[in-house]
Amino acid sequence: MMDAWNSLLNAITNSQPENLFPVLLGLTATFSLIYYFRGRFWAFLYFATIPFLNWSFGVVDSFTLAPPGEMFERGIELHPLTVVTGLVFVFRDFVQRQMGHRVLIVMALAIAWSFYYAWPVIALASGIAFAISEITDWLIFTFTRYRLSTRIILSSAVAAPVDTTIFLYGADLARQMKLGDEPGNMLHLANWIVFVVGKMIGAVIISYMIRQREKAGDIDPYDDDGFTPEPKPAVAD
Repeated sequence: MMDAWNSLLNAITNSQPENLFPVLLGLTATFSLIYYFRGRFWAFLYFATIPFLNWSFGVVDSFTLAPPGEMFERGIELHPLTVVTGLVFVFRDFVQRQMGHRVLIVMALAIAWSFYYAWPVIALASGIAFAISEITDWLIFTFTRYRLSTRIILSSAVAAPVDTTIFLYGADLARQMKLGDEPGNMLHLANWIVFVVGKMIGAVIISYMIRQREKAGDIDPYDDDGFTPEPKPAVAD
């Protein structure tokens, strides 16, 4: 029981239990703010995923798909949570349907908390990457008139390469500073392709599931804000 409590405490405080009270206070204020702006399940999931992923890139090792050699000079690595990173863009699309343009507030809060939970270099690179790619994603999702399932694919296809480029640069720099690795340890073409493909897998799966629900009439593919308007009462003759 104590082990479970200590694990939870370390997760909440990023292994700094002395900060439990201010962290809980800050998270309560953050969740209250998101709820106030009409954020619900998808908004909370989106908010939690960004700091979690940034934390994971500092503590969870990537696995080697191909070792350095003649074919791939620097090898190819893939982080276990790369597909989840791709789902962040999908979560954001759902949040926009729920909250409208206030999704940008949730993004800013998530990036801010990343500086507490992740390596500063990772948090900075990820923050810039998420800001640029998410705003790109937001613009595409807002101003195109395709159905939801199509916009999920389109926005992810544009945002994922931008996010990957900036993030791998930051991860590359972080490994140079923390581990003494050589420049180019993460940011190279083979790695870039694998990361982008990994991120797109999640978007493709979710898009397919949404398309099936659109065909079944379960959701409105063109309901941009995620809310179904109240039907107007019939006017008596």
